[in-house]
Amino acid sequence: MKILKYILGILVLLIIGFFLLGIIKSEQSYDCEILVDKPLAESWAISQDASKMSQWLEGFQKFEHVSGTPNTVGAVSDVYFITDGQEMTIRETITDIVPNESVSMKFTSDFMDMDYTLAMESVDGKTKISSSTTATGNGMVSKSIMAMMSSALKTQEETNLTSLKKTIEENSKNYSTIEN
Repeated sequence: MKILKYILGILVLLIIGFFLLGIIKSEQSYDCEILVDKPLAESWAISQDASKMSQWLEGFQKFEHVSGTPNTVGAVSDVYFITDGQEMTIRETITDIVPNESVSMKFTSDFMDMDYTLAMESVDGKTKISSSTTATGNGMVSKSIMAMMSSALKTQEETNLTSLKKTIEENSKNYSTIEN
């Protein structure tokens, strides 16, 4: 009986610790950066090309426009991913866009909300691409889970940017005739 009390006590402490972690680290923020050996206009065009997204966003399936004018502030789209065999839908709302410079978006899902900015700048004929992310779980359990996987979130973004770099540098499509 005494051992059962110890086990229950440890279990209660672990549960309290799990939820405290979500309270203490309720928001996850991280920045990533990469240098691409292609000009800014081409890098921007490729990053905004929905037909190329599956090449650099892991699990990306499709992009469905919901409302607003595409690629403008206020445009809303549903983005579909397959993660661990499960389909996941994320609602994307463009909150700011400066062509060839930056796009800011709010992503919402049942699990979390995320503010995301992708920025580009020309550096000696190359393109510096940087991202800034702030994510918050929706509910105590998701906040605690996100606090535990904060380094995995940043690692995933670094993987995405590395894949974007590869997609841009291996590009053979001519974007110079396409208006941005």
